[in-house]
Amino acid sequence: MMLATLAGEGSNVYYLCLFTTNREHRETKLYIVSRSGSHTMHEGHKFILLCIGLATLLGGCGKTETPQPQPPEVTVLSIEPKDTPVTYEFVGSTASSQQVEVRARVDGFLDERLYIEGNIVNQGQLMFQMDAKPFQAQLDAAQSALAEQQAKLWTALANLKRVKPLARANAVSKKELDDSQGMVNAAAAAVDMARADVDTAQLNLGYTTINAPVTGASSFARIQNGAYVNAQSGPLTYVAQLDPIWVDFSISEDEHLKIRQQQKSGELSTPEASALSVELVLADDSIYPETGKVFFRDANYSTETGTFLVRATFSNPDGALRPGQFVSVRVKGAIRPNAILVPQQAVLQGAKGFFVWIVDAAGKAQVRNVQVGDWQGDNWFISRGLSAGDKVITDGLMRLAKEVPVKIVEKGKVEPDKAAAGADSVAPEKAKTTSD
Repeated sequence: MMLATLAGEGSNVYYLCLFTTNREHRETKLYIVSRSGSHTMHEGHKFILLCIGLATLLGGCGKTETPQPQPPEVTVLSIEPKDTPVTYEFVGSTASSQQVEVRARVDGFLDERLYIEGNIVNQGQLMFQMDAKPFQAQLDAAQSALAEQQAKLWTALANLKRVKPLARANAVSKKELDDSQGMVNAAAAAVDMARADVDTAQLNLGYTTINAPVTGASSFARIQNGAYVNAQSGPLTYVAQLDPIWVDFSISEDEHLKIRQQQKSGELSTPEASALSVELVLADDSIYPETGKVFFRDANYSTETGTFLVRATFSNPDGALRPGQFVSVRVKGAIRPNAILVPQQAVLQGAKGFFVWIVDAAGKAQVRNVQVGDWQGDNWFISRGLSAGDKVITDGLMRLAKEVPVKIVEKGKVEPDKAAAGADSVAPEKAKTTSD
C-alpha cells in the first residue's frame, strides 16, 4: 500500500491517492481519497491518466517467481567387491642369454675376417683366420720328435727282449736286466711326452681358425686384418645369443616390503615366482607377442640402488628383441581378494585426505572419506571407506554439494563440460572445502 499526494499543473489543486498492490494475484488498485481546490476538466483527465500509469508501474515492480533449479545429472558406479588381478609394472632392459667374446687363443697375425659384421652366425661358423704356417711347422716338428722317441722305445724293447733270457740263465748280471728295463720305461715316457707335444701343436694350429662359439648376432670386428693378436689383445668381436632372450628389471626395497606386508595381511595373494607371467611393452607401446617367465631373483640388494635384480626369459625366434632395449615389464598373476576399484577421476583430495562423492539412499550427494591403495590402469584400489552397494559418482562432479539431490543418468549422457570440469578443474577446488 502506498499514499501519494499530487499537485495539478498551474493551479492549487491537490489530490490524495491510495495505491494497494496484491503480489500474489499480481494486481494493483488505485483509490482517490480526496482532493482540494478547483481544476478544469482537462487537468482532471491528465491527473487520472498519470495515476493509472503510476499504478501500472508499481504493479510491475512486484517480484516474479523463479523456477526451481534442476538437480545435477551424474553417473554413478555401484561398488561390487571382487577378486581382481593385479599387474605390477617396472622398467627393464633386454639382455642376451649368452653373450660370448671371441678372442685369439694363440699369438700370431690375423689374416682374414670371414663373417659379415652384424649378421646372425651359427655355432661353429668360421669367423677369423690367423696365419697358420708357423703352427703347421710346429706340428710337423712335434710329429718328427714323436717318431724319434718311438724309435728309441723300439730299440729299448728289443734290447730288453735279448737280456731277459740271459738273465734267467745267469749269463748277465741282474743290474744289466734292470738297466734294460729302465731304458724301456724311459723311452715309453719320452714317447708319451712327444705325443703330448703333437697334441699341443695340433691344438695351436686349430686355434688359428676362430669359429663362432654360439648361434647369435655378431658384432663388428674390433681388430682388423693384418694386426698381431694374442690372448691379451682383447676381444676380436662378440656373439650374442638372441633366442631365448632375457629381460632384467629391479624391485625396490620399499616395494618388496610393501608386497610382503600385503601378503601377510591377506590383501594380496601371489603364486610362486615361476608361475608369474611377464608381459613386455615396447618403445612404440606395442605388446610383445611372447609371454615370459621369471626364472631368477638375486640374493642380495644392491648397495648402490637399494634394489634387487629379477630376470625373466622370453622366446625370441625371429630376433625381434635385441640386447640393450628398454622395455616396460608387466608382471601378472597376483590377485587382490574382494578388491574395490574406483575410476581415478572420481577420487578427489581435500584437507582431510582423499574422498569420493556418493549418492545416499535419499538420492542426495554426500562426501565419503577413503583410503586409497595402488593404481590399476585408470582405476584406483580403495582400501577403506567404501563397501558393497555404495554408489560412487564418477561423472558430473561440477555442481555437487552436500545434501543436494542428484539425478542419476546412464554413462555418457552427462554434459561434457560438467564431466570434464568436475574431474579436472572444479573437483580439486571443492575438495578443499567440501571434504571438511
